[in-house]
Amino acid sequence: MNERLKNFPISFFAVVMGLAGAAIAWQRAETLLSWPAGTGFVLLLITAAVFSVICVIYLIKAFVHGEEIKKEFQNITKLSFFPTISISVILLSISTLDIYPGVSRTLWVVGTVAHFFFSVAVISIWVRHPALEINHISPAWFIPVVGNMLVPISGVAYAPMEILWFFFSIGLIFWIALFTILLYRLIFHNPLPERLLPTLFIMIAPPAVGFIAQVKMTGTLDNLSRVLYYFGFFIFILMIPQLRMLARIKYYLSWWAYTFPLAALTIATIVMYHYNSLGFFKYLAVIMLFILSCVVIMLAVMTLAAVINRKICVED
Repeated sequence: MNERLKNFPISFFAVVMGLAGAAIAWQRAETLLSWPAGTGFVLLLITAAVFSVICVIYLIKAFVHGEEIKKEFQNITKLSFFPTISISVILLSISTLDIYPGVSRTLWVVGTVAHFFFSVAVISIWVRHPALEINHISPAWFIPVVGNMLVPISGVAYAPMEILWFFFSIGLIFWIALFTILLYRLIFHNPLPERLLPTLFIMIAPPAVGFIAQVKMTGTLDNLSRVLYYFGFFIFILMIPQLRMLARIKYYLSWWAYTFPLAALTIATIVMYHYNSLGFFKYLAVIMLFILSCVVIMLAVMTLAAVINRKICVED
């Protein structure tokens, strides 16, 4: 048991991101598509419970195996997953916005402050790291920056617009810069390691989240919003031919990288339908919500099976 605690990975918080994204997607479907309420709230409770359990386990690891957390933070690949902690808190803030505004405000403040410091720490390490190579970059590098674009989604209820645009700008500009570097790496250098292949889906998240935040801040569907949505949707289409390759790799915890990007694009599609009322987007949103739900259920079962069979929390 002590050995499994020692190897408990920071990437477990990606599970919370996926569950929270699914909860928010169902909540938006219930609100904007006039579906019966209930599923989103149940998913929120499950997400909060899973987040609490993972936090407790990771805190115990911090006390018992603090040196292992230092090693994770010094690992250039695992480093990008530390902001999943603050992103999880921000997502819980978004999912509680309409039902528990007081709780949502507290979560937003804690998540936003934590994510700001995570962003500064991670980007600073990137800049001053003595031995970074092009093969070190992966779609997981989007995680620290995309969280900044999540801040305005519930933040519109709590903070001045200038603060929200500050975070949105950080996420947008760094996403463009990192996407350019990542595309160069994917085209001209060695393929991603098998364990990181599912993170290709993370490329969907920045434009989808950026679209949601942009619409939330402006209250309208403008040209920038459309560019962000359609680019995110194109990346989703681009991922479809990769499914045959992805289906052949064995299960890793990184498979949860499928969930949050799918949830973000599903929510973005629901928002598109809300603002332009085209039936196409309504049917597309329903299809994507069905796919998202199936993926979350499948990964939840596979993760539980992997935990029971001791295939997770083992030494890399």
